[in-house]
Formats: sequence, structure tokens, C-alpha cells
Amino acid sequence: MTVDLELSDDQTAIRDLFSAFFAREAPTSVARASEPLGFDPALWERIREIGAPGMGVPTAFGGGGATLGDLVVVAEELGRSIAPVPLVEHLVAARLLLSPDVLDGTSIACLAFRPATDDGTWRLVPAGAVADVVVGLDGEQLVAVRAAPPGSGPRNHASAPLADRSARVGDREVIGTRAEFERARDEWKVLLAAALAGIADAALDLGVEYAKARQQFGVPIGSFQAVQHGLADLPALVDGARLLAHKAAWAGERTEPGRCDVDDNDVTDFSVLASMAFLFSTDAAARATDRSLHFHGGYGFSTEYDIQLYYRRARGWPLVFDDPGRECLRLADRVWGPSVRAAEVHAPGES
Repeated sequence: MTVDLELSDDQTAIRDLFSAFFAREAPTSVARASEPLGFDPALWERIREIGAPGMGVPTAFGGGGATLGDLVVVAEELGRSIAPVPLVEHLVAARLLLSPDVLDGTSIACLAFRPATDDGTWRLVPAGAVADVVVGLDGEQLVAVRAAPPGSGPRNHASAPLADRSARVGDREVIGTRAEFERARDEWKVLLAAALAGIADAALDLGVEYAKARQQFGVPIGSFQAVQHGLADLPALVDGARLLAHKAAWAGERTEPGRCDVDDNDVTDFSVLASMAFLFSTDAAARATDRSLHFHGGYGFSTEYDIQLYYRRARGWPLVFDDPGRECLRLADRVWGPSVRAAEVHAPGES
């Protein structure tokens, strides 16, 4: 059986569009200038102009009708540019809200991964510092709360716009069930996996370019075997991250029930694949940025060089969900059955 791993014609067009858009509108200087908040309002307005905020919503509800696989392509290009806009968070939340102001990007929306505390607070919401609408669990209810964003939040490793938000203060509406929230959370994992694959790919490019330009002992450092071997390991990680994100998206679009039979190498369960993609891409991005920064030498730690921007985001972006180590344990429980300490590693939002 032949497996076609190429993008569809539509996905190729989407990739080319967003690659050119981010190269033009979001060079790394934009990410630098947005720190420490990590949000560029002008860039968000330009994203609105090309219709990106609502592209993942079905056309029947006024959206662009893009599939989850199409959104994976967009997310990878966003990660490659580390564009300081909460597009991944918004694309997922928009598929739950279906409201016109969210579809056109007038209002920014995001998900709160951790359920509300007893006092009704969602802690460290991704994009919570800039979002007009936050969707999350308050008890067993999936609610959307509209309120003015604080515009600030705690400083963090990735310069991400995190902030605590209230689940009960503002215009509050019950919009769905826990199951719908869990589906949206898995979609976010898949899109973040794609964004991390983009980070890994960009880090590889930065490492290769530096190794070709930097000279030691009268020759480029890229001529040294230790450097060559260190960089040669990375394309397989990048491609693996990309393929796993696309497989998870494919599983998310299937109507048939998913399977999880690791003995027969038959894994089509969307939620399991979403976690796999999230974890693999987290590791790939961490390794690629670490290797590239290492070959930059002391310059890798300097703020003048771009690799440190990617290095910090490769680690900070996954942490807005949870410690990847705990996600590994949760995934292991789902694949091989719960262990005696399964109750200690529930995902944010799980009971």
C-alpha cells in the first residue's frame, strides 16, 4: 500500500500563503519588540485582514471551513516565525463559540486548561492577558466569560501573555459539556504540536546557517564532524513531529471510532494521538533548539541572536498546559492501562 504524505493542493496553498505572510509581517524583530507581554496588536489586525481567526469554523456558521489538518499547516508556519499572537488558542476557541466577533477576530478568545478554583479563578490562562473571551470549566459546566482583558500578566520564560481570569465575573454563558471541552483541548495539543514542529525546523535552519558562517581555525565550524553529526540528527525529529501532528489531525476528522492497539501498531484514537503529537513535538523542539544554541557557543545565550527566542518558547509554550512529564504518565495510563498512581496525574480539567 502506498501512503501519500504530501500536502493536498489546498494545504500547499495555505502553507505558501501563511509562510509568505509571517515572513513579511512577523520577522523575529516583531517577537523581540513584543516582549515581555508577547502580543503585537498590529500583527493581530493584519491576521484579521486575511481572515485567519475564523478559518477553522464550518462555512455553515460563517467561517472559512478549514479542516483540522489545514489548521496544522497554519500552526507550523506560526511556530516557525514565533509570531506574537494567540492564533492557536483563538482557532480552537472559535470552533466552540461560533460567534461573529470571534470569527472575524474583533474579540480574541482562548481556552482555560485548568478548571476554576473554589473562588472562581482560572489560573495562568494561555492568552488570558489579551483575550476578550475565555472558555473553560467551572465545575462540570463549560462556560464562556466575556470581560475586558487585563493587558498584563506574570513574566514567564516564553514571554507568553498568561494571566489569571475569572470564571464568574463578566458576561457568563454556559456553552457546552466537559466532553466538548476535552475535544477542544485535544485540538489545541495538535495545533501546538505543529507550532513546536515549526520551532524545531526554524532552529535547525538557524543552526545550519550559523555553522556555515562561523569560522574556527580558518574553516567553517560546519566542517567539523561533531557539528555535522549533531545537526544531522535533527531533520528526523522535525519530520516526525510534523507527521505525527498531521496523523492526529487526520484522526480528529474521522467519523469512525478510534482504536488504540499498540501491539498491532494500530493507533487511530484522536485523543491518544493528540497527546503523542504534543509530547513528541515538545521533545523535538527542545532538542533542536538546545543543539542549535549549543553550536552557537556563547552567542547562543546572547539576546542579539535569534536562537534564544526559539529556545525559550520551545520550553515555555508546552508548559502552559502542564508539565510534559505528567502528560507522559497520563498517556501511558491510557495506552497500557492505569497504574496505581493514575489518580495523581490527571490532566487539567479532568476529575
